[in-house]
Amino acid sequence: MKDIFEKLYQGNDLTETEMTQLSEALFAGELKDTQISAALIALKMKGITSTEMAAIAKVMQKNALTIENAPVNAMDNCGTGGDHSNSFNVSTTTAFVLAAGGIPMAKHGNRSISSRSGSADVLEELGVKLMTSQEQISQLLNEIGIAFLFAQAMHPSMRYVSNVRRELATPTILNLIGPLTNPVHLETQLMGTFAGNLLKETAETLGKLGRKRAIVLQGAYGMDEANLAGDTKIALLEDGEVIEQTISAAEVGLPEYPLGAIVGGDAKRNAEILVSVLDNQPSPFLDTVLLNAGLGFYANGKVTSVQEGVEEARKVIASGAAREKLAQLVEKQKEVQ
Repeated sequence: MKDIFEKLYQGNDLTETEMTQLSEALFAGELKDTQISAALIALKMKGITSTEMAAIAKVMQKNALTIENAPVNAMDNCGTGGDHSNSFNVSTTTAFVLAAGGIPMAKHGNRSISSRSGSADVLEELGVKLMTSQEQISQLLNEIGIAFLFAQAMHPSMRYVSNVRRELATPTILNLIGPLTNPVHLETQLMGTFAGNLLKETAETLGKLGRKRAIVLQGAYGMDEANLAGDTKIALLEDGEVIEQTISAAEVGLPEYPLGAIVGGDAKRNAEILVSVLDNQPSPFLDTVLLNAGLGFYANGKVTSVQEGVEEARKVIASGAAREKLAQLVEKQKEVQ
């Protein structure tokens, strides 16, 4: 382990074997907080590779709870967070639209770390239970097509790094790999990231983790969601190849808005925004979800273009199906055993 730390301090990349060894010690509680902090900062300062991300993600998944019998076409749209945009819960709202559009959504998420309301916080405000068993998650995915996977419960080994993450108060490789470690086996994924310089590497990592098709994106001004304030950069993974491109609001028939138009608030405020979008109330919030859902449908392969995906999202929301999906999740959780 000493040699691994010294290699990091020299600014050198770790091999898959070295990163696996470091990760296994990390998630087994074998490292002191000072060592964890040093490793995370050293990785951040030198720059993170797809090999390192894949290795730590595999170890984290190995230590996670297992979800059996999930739908084979389940998808996630969890982002990294860490962009300090204070936006409303875009990906959480979008998940209901994608689920209503026929994609089983294994929505991975946590409580807020850098914002006022994380996905867990807003869903709890809406009446969704966070502490759901593995069997219940599988039942929800198969019967209504959406379930929330509370990261804190799914990844008990993260308790060894939680104090350091809070004290560092900066995004690290652990933010980057959070969306990579869904306990459900995924073949497709939509992932937003604060690390726009690692779009291609993150998409390559998803390929190494078994995704057949995925989009990794960063919105304008470094946001980990697509927004309508400027171009969204995306890296599309398909059959092992990664293509980078940009998407603008005009290309998909949506208006532009400044980032300030989609600022959220606490869990109560963000819950109100989420419901207003699912109720099809015109707003910058609704248009932002249309863009993200369009990208989600495209990432899944349900449509052949982002613009087609935006139109699909518009139909789904207008029909009331997305609002009904939220109601179904709250009610079904009362029944599942």
